[in-house]
Amino acid sequence: MDLSPEHRAIRETVREFAAETVRPTAREADETETFPEAVWDGLAELDLTSMTIPEEYGGLDADGLTYALVNEELAYGQLAVATALSVQSLVTSCLAEFASDPVKEEFLPEMVDGRPVGAFALSEPHCGSNPAELTTEARKEGDEYVINGTKQWITNGERSDVVVLFAKTDRADPRTVTQFVVPKDVEGLEVGKKEQKLGLRASDTTTLIFDDVRIPERYRLTEEGRGLSAALSILTGGRVAIAAQAVGLAQSALDEAKAYAGDREQFGEPIADIQTIRHKLADMATGTQAARLLTYDAAKGLDTGEPPAQAASMAKYFASENAMDVTNEAVQIHGGYGYTTDFPVERMYRDAKITTIYEGTSEIQKKVIARTLLD
Repeated sequence: MDLSPEHRAIRETVREFAAETVRPTAREADETETFPEAVWDGLAELDLTSMTIPEEYGGLDADGLTYALVNEELAYGQLAVATALSVQSLVTSCLAEFASDPVKEEFLPEMVDGRPVGAFALSEPHCGSNPAELTTEARKEGDEYVINGTKQWITNGERSDVVVLFAKTDRADPRTVTQFVVPKDVEGLEVGKKEQKLGLRASDTTTLIFDDVRIPERYRLTEEGRGLSAALSILTGGRVAIAAQAVGLAQSALDEAKAYAGDREQFGEPIADIQTIRHKLADMATGTQAARLLTYDAAKGLDTGEPPAQAASMAKYFASENAMDVTNEAVQIHGGYGYTTDFPVERMYRDAKITTIYEGTSEIQKKVIARTLLD
């Protein structure tokens, strides 16, 4: 796909940042399970923390393809960083689309610079793929809402300062899911345990516990009962972001495998001259390019005014499964070395799995695709 000069310039800028600033932190961040905050500040200096903030509040207000390119190149450097940024973008998207003007003015100008950090609280311990079953309740009392419940799998859960929350105004009624914004420093909001994960270890993933948390009525972002449709609309953009991240991760593993195959010798020749290895690399490159084109097509659809649900699900499904295939083959090409932490493909392999799970599992994506085809 031909990119405009502006898109090429953005891609090159982020690619350079990913190579020089993001990637060098990846191993230590993974091993210590700590997020590289200096990298986050660097993203803010490039205006990338404001991608989905309107220009009137100082944001970049990026188009869909720019959003995909940024996610792809950051994930090439480190998936955990790209994931944190995509969640920030989800939060600012919600505020930009659904908040009242005074609430936008309260949050968005500061979030341009990446602080406060946003978290997106939809999933719960017993409610992942079906948000209609969530049990967190926001009960109206006078001119306030009182929130009780527990959220799980929250990216930026520990480091965040503001939370976009989905809760029912009547726990017994699945039609009452509503979207709110909650400052993290309110009384009664507690960060729970930090998850110990297979991959994406630099990303803090926690529970959030709401115990009689009180927020003013103005922090309700959608009309009561309109939160679920809002969530599904916003998550379409989120799925494009994850697809792009899967492309970037796959490309990173492919490049590592190519370099290793050129350097590693067996039987007196580089293993890149062995037909089996050459065919592996051909399959990896073809799958990654196909995933890239699906993702760019979905990304362009984000600017049409109607969320491209089918295209986003196709891109997310194909790109994430391809990332698993490509990172697996990258480990295989490295042989025993690929199973050690001496080479980054081991981390990439572990990281790739989450792309098939968050923002809707591969099974959910197939359900969306089939629904648009058949129903």
